[in-house]
Amino acid sequence: MLRRTKIVATLGPATDNPGVLDAVIQAGVDVVRLNFSHGTHEEHLRRAEEVRARARAHGRHVGIIADLQGPKIRIERFRGGRPVVLEEGGSFVLDANLGPDEGSREGVGITYKALPGDVKRGDTLLLDDGQLVLWVEDVSEGRIHCRVVVGGELSNHKGINRQGGGLSATALTEKDRVDIRAAAEMGADYLAVSFPRNAEDVEEARRLLRAAGGHGAIIAKIERAEAVEALDGILNAADAVMIARGDLGVEIGDAELTAVQKLIIRQARATSRVVITATQMMQSMVESQIPTRAEVFDVANAVLDGTDAVMLSAETATGKYPAKAVAAMDRVCRGAERYRIHRPIADPRADSQFSRIDEAIAMASMYTANHLGVRAIAALTESGSTCLWMSRVSSGIPIYALTRHVETRRKVTLYRGVYPITFDVTTKDHALVNKEVIDELMRRGAVREGDLVIITKGDLTGVSGGTNAMKIVRVGDMVLPED
Repeated sequence: MLRRTKIVATLGPATDNPGVLDAVIQAGVDVVRLNFSHGTHEEHLRRAEEVRARARAHGRHVGIIADLQGPKIRIERFRGGRPVVLEEGGSFVLDANLGPDEGSREGVGITYKALPGDVKRGDTLLLDDGQLVLWVEDVSEGRIHCRVVVGGELSNHKGINRQGGGLSATALTEKDRVDIRAAAEMGADYLAVSFPRNAEDVEEARRLLRAAGGHGAIIAKIERAEAVEALDGILNAADAVMIARGDLGVEIGDAELTAVQKLIIRQARATSRVVITATQMMQSMVESQIPTRAEVFDVANAVLDGTDAVMLSAETATGKYPAKAVAAMDRVCRGAERYRIHRPIADPRADSQFSRIDEAIAMASMYTANHLGVRAIAALTESGSTCLWMSRVSSGIPIYALTRHVETRRKVTLYRGVYPITFDVTTKDHALVNKEVIDELMRRGAVREGDLVIITKGDLTGVSGGTNAMKIVRVGDMVLPED
């Protein structure tokens, strides 16, 4: 059984070790993430080139996500670099006037100097992903005077969130703008935008990427409370969304996170957007060789809800067992899919009107496939759009994206249940195309004599958006016309 849910793995020092990247690819990774919060452009470019070279060596297509850092709303550093302990009930100051290395038990500097203008008495600030909680007592002259509600150890550069959101920091910093040019240079298949507030932030990132010569799709990371409120607009502007549960959980609260995750997955599928579920999915595997049962359930529930992909962060970037983490996630995804694969669910837009012929063909193909016992779907595609629409309808039937474009093959690596195949049809007649499609699927062991296959294609081959035909073929029954 092919795994339908895709696996994203973050690269880092752990995957730079000899042989580890090969092991991660062999374990089943579909897409890699380059985290621009760490490392240099040269390091990311080297990793991107190595991923593509090793993927080719293993006969695989692996997509690349360039993930922007976004605004750094963090504390600065403490004197001597040593952490301090905040006592519950004590006072602490976040001070925009302090230098970067002047932090003490009394207070610490902040990277985002406009923070005092964004908060007021009564606000709750959360540090270090919510591990420490501060209540704002007063704001004056760039200093935020706080009372410690939940104390603990605080070290350099920990993040700051305002409960409920509302910070005014723009999504794209000057560093991000430079990093977008680097993403374009490496030919990243996806650009992930951190902390977008609305559709305008997503659209600006797309404009900057296109201006730099990049052609990647845009992922909006949902990690601000404002982004949940603006979800409809963000989904309309983006090609994909990532449920970044770390900062999002801090801003909206753990109690809300599960329902919001399910809502985002459902709405993304209904609007034909790709959705990635991320953050701490197998966090224990940074140190352990096996996941906890809670992590197994977390991954499996995201799979059952219909996420396109599940993501590993520190588990593969800095963890001790990168390949084992990918293998564990692969195992859990397959296990969850076995209980859904024979229960196809109707298209969430069944009552909608289609505006495009190729979309209508995609939906008709899935309805037919789910009710006719079809073994495989072969979509001859230029842009991958037909495959994306098909993948929105739950089904256990594999969708093969046959295309001559390497960019399209890499893009569909993130689509649930879609598998890329190199195939050029620009100079072939339709009867020969059908035969060669079946021959290719048989060569791969995807179909055998007697199986039903659906083939979708356009009258004008090589034209994006031109899919206008669906053909049902029984393997072994095809006869080519005589010359």
